[in-house]
Amino acid sequence: MTGIAVVAGNPKAASRTLAAARHLASELAGEPDLVVDLASLGADLLDWHSETVGALVEEIGRSDLVIVASPTYKGAYTGLLKLFLDRFPGGTGLNGLAVPLMLGGGPAHALAPELVLRPVLTELGATVPGRGLFVIDSEFDDPGAYTEWLTATAPIIHAHLGHKG
Repeated sequence: MTGIAVVAGNPKAASRTLAAARHLASELAGEPDLVVDLASLGADLLDWHSETVGALVEEIGRSDLVIVASPTYKGAYTGLLKLFLDRFPGGTGLNGLAVPLMLGGGPAHALAPELVLRPVLTELGATVPGRGLFVIDSEFDDPGAYTEWLTATAPIIHAHLGHKG
């Protein structure tokens, strides 16, 4: 397995979504081994024969832990993330743990990680320990926005990964 991977599905490169996902990964298990900012892949995402995207899919599929992050667009994750996730085979595409992380403008979409992203990740074969995490967009850089979730979920993830938190 690869270790820790981050996938950010924001159409804007170097986004708050990416920063939040990197922060969460580092809080859970240290610096990620692989960071994929989907916005930087450009037209390769549309090319089903892209060796670059194919290699990323394989590497992410072998990861012990994947933070899959997206802004909340109209109550769901982005089309960019959907395009990427469609590359993974169902049931066996993700072989480790996955954490659904979504950012949004307000609490109205707080259930989005559980209702729209978690089902896709489990369909792809991932184990999703605990609940998905929703962070208010304006609080993405506030460590306190993650504290309650980390307190509840980090021990479960650490137990699955085989180390103490």
